[in-house]
Amino acid sequence: MSLYGHLFRYHAARSDRKRDAAIPLPADITECRNISYGPYGSNSLLDVYYPDGTAAPLPTIVSVHGGGYVYGTKEIYRRYGMDMARRGFAFVNFNYRLAPKWKFPTPLADTNAVMQWVVQNAQRYHLDPDRIFLVGDSAGAQLASQYAAMITNPAYASLFSLHLPPVHIRALGLNCGVYDLAAQAALPRKDITLDYLGKSLPADDPRLQVLAAVTDKYPPAFITTACHDFLWENAEPMCRLLQEKGVEAQWRCYGTEGDKTVGHVFHVNIALPDAVQCNDDTAEFFRKYTD
Repeated sequence: MSLYGHLFRYHAARSDRKRDAAIPLPADITECRNISYGPYGSNSLLDVYYPDGTAAPLPTIVSVHGGGYVYGTKEIYRRYGMDMARRGFAFVNFNYRLAPKWKFPTPLADTNAVMQWVVQNAQRYHLDPDRIFLVGDSAGAQLASQYAAMITNPAYASLFSLHLPPVHIRALGLNCGVYDLAAQAALPRKDITLDYLGKSLPADDPRLQVLAAVTDKYPPAFITTACHDFLWENAEPMCRLLQEKGVEAQWRCYGTEGDKTVGHVFHVNIALPDAVQCNDDTAEFFRKYTD
């Protein structure tokens, strides 16, 4: 792993522990923990959250966690996921295999395995494969946006050796992400980009052409960023590209210049008023596509 990857893991983990220690878990959410969806041990575990007393299938959020492809687990999205479940959703929160040991396109294969699991276990966990809402932040937003291109563009999906399950992604929630993977691959490979893409993957590999694979069948998207998100400049261009393709898309920037607590992946810190507002707005956007 690159030195930057090591430092990123260390500082992100310390920040996440501090954040979560101050946020209690809700008492009104059923939590199904550490369910295996694949053969890779702790890398293939997921949780499902839904409101207590749920008896019927719910619109289902599947969350792809962030962490620069080298860091992150479902544990740091536990409070966020349960909070989104309180808004009337089932929420699927999963681990996936990380770089540098596991390189592109491994997280996409794991995301696809989770979707297959959702189809196979929908009835038991009150999930609805016909009403899937895919969310991701940071690297997870890139992965979610790419998987959405695969699921809606058969020609692009055929570039990957994956069997896509019959799920209907009704809409996306893309938070604080980078979306032009081809542009990232064309830059000098160093740090996290090198950890994930490696040295030998050609920059012109057609699997990296995510934005070129977007069609008018792409899911509607709610795209968020923050004044102090270091990736803020990616949100509006992604929204504009989708709109030019005829896809319903909105983008929002939260926080103020004077409040540096509202930064990268702020929405996971549900103690922040701006996070509450962002997550309310995302849920409201999703509800337009539940019927």
